[in-house]
Amino acid sequence: MKEYNIVLSGVGGQGLLTLIKILDDAAMLQGYDLKSSELHGLAQRGGSVTGHVRFGKKIYSSLIMEGEADLVIGLEPLEALRSCYYGSQSNKTIFIINNQKIVPPSTSKEYPKLEKILSNIKKFSSKQIILNASDVAKEVSGDEMMSNIYMLGYASKFIPLKKENILKAMSINIKPKYFAINKKIFNMGLDV
Repeated sequence: MKEYNIVLSGVGGQGLLTLIKILDDAAMLQGYDLKSSELHGLAQRGGSVTGHVRFGKKIYSSLIMEGEADLVIGLEPLEALRSCYYGSQSNKTIFIINNQKIVPPSTSKEYPKLEKILSNIKKFSSKQIILNASDVAKEVSGDEMMSNIYMLGYASKFIPLKKENILKAMSINIKPKYFAINKKIFNMGLDV
């Protein structure tokens, strides 16, 4: 594997930065060179957050070029749409999208229907997987906050990182008192 490129998109408070740290540490544990970055639109709950994680034999830049993502993880549908230009039909980009919408507090426009969002993303990738991650996380833990970990579990089927390295990275980045429930939710995502 020369390199693997992941774009993560969501809003503040969804745990996107935690996912970046977990993926970074898992790639490092596996011996890959890696670079990552994050961009905060509004560094608060509800503001756009995008992250890039790149790992492989030798990585020179932390930013992913348009059309070069192998995987886009959208913690929120509209944020996934905002990251669509990183996808490519020819690159066979996979989009994994949480179906829970979070309407930005600053918007005066109507939130588009999920079908419309997916239709627009389809121009960049026909490989779209929609997950009910927030509902599953809330049902299991009482808190939808862990939907990011559920999505990581599902996405790990496509990411060339060993499960044990991801779990070790989770143990580094998640407080011990929350690790057991996060591991359970991760495994649930993996088993879907």
